[in-house]
Amino acid sequence: MVSPATTERPWTRKDFLGIRGLERWELERLLDTAAAFKEVGTREIKKVPALRGRTLVNFFVEPSTRTRTSFELAAHRLSADVINISATQSSLTKGETLKDTARNLEALLADIIVLRHPSAGASQFLAERLQASVINAGDGAHEHPTQALLDVFTIREKLGRVEGLHVVILGDILFSRVARSNLHLLLALGARVTLCGPSTLVPREFEVLGCTVTHDLDAVLPEADVINLLRVQHERQRKEYFPSLAEYTVLFGLTKQRAARLKPGCLVMHPGPINRGVEIDSEVADGLQSVILEQVTNGLAARMAVLYLCAGAQGVR
Repeated sequence: MVSPATTERPWTRKDFLGIRGLERWELERLLDTAAAFKEVGTREIKKVPALRGRTLVNFFVEPSTRTRTSFELAAHRLSADVINISATQSSLTKGETLKDTARNLEALLADIIVLRHPSAGASQFLAERLQASVINAGDGAHEHPTQALLDVFTIREKLGRVEGLHVVILGDILFSRVARSNLHLLLALGARVTLCGPSTLVPREFEVLGCTVTHDLDAVLPEADVINLLRVQHERQRKEYFPSLAEYTVLFGLTKQRAARLKPGCLVMHPGPINRGVEIDSEVADGLQSVILEQVTNGLAARMAVLYLCAGAQGVR
């Protein structure tokens, strides 16, 4: 079995609901544990017995490809049993409440519930009512903590540090749970963060969190050590926040011409799904500075770390 990084402080949280509120040593423990688990993926047999006998339920009320599959593979690599449930397959379609659905799953001895839900606070709501470990796989426009964890893990792996780096998060910040979780994690680890995008999607109010806001992409590009692009979240918007996608691309798209102004070692990141030709050109998404597919790979290690620490290191029952 892999031996994750240890510390004198015991991990006591059964749930992983968000980045905000975690102490720096907890964030560093998660990253160090992810680094230890990444080695498992290089083995001929890519499994360890850390969660043998445990059952994980992937409960996705919103659609997902990368996150759901990543949690499923992470659980299998930790030797857990996995059940996948979508909203259309559950009794939610018959009027059952989220609480009753989750408590029935727990009554069937589910140890871990990974929840993605369109309502902010849904995972917190369940965690307060269930004995099972609850992992937030994205709740509305609130947080997506495991995405932030894998993003920052990728930055630390590629650049050797996080503290002191200048990270630009570009795109639809207002409706992005990824942006919020990344912002909290990067600032907690000492990075400098700039949010960039249309003024309607990147209001100045975000600066109270400790970041910088700009609406001039061309001015900030040459200074960035990392640029993390976000797609426009049309599904959460109830009105138009800019005139057209064509205008958005002209002003805020990472085109081939703009990418030429990046530092040679600047990382280009995207949590996916990518809208090629809108927020990023295909040549840039597939270029040498892109670590988009490495983010996906690192998602396995990051989610293994979360599952191990919350449900494996001290048990959930």
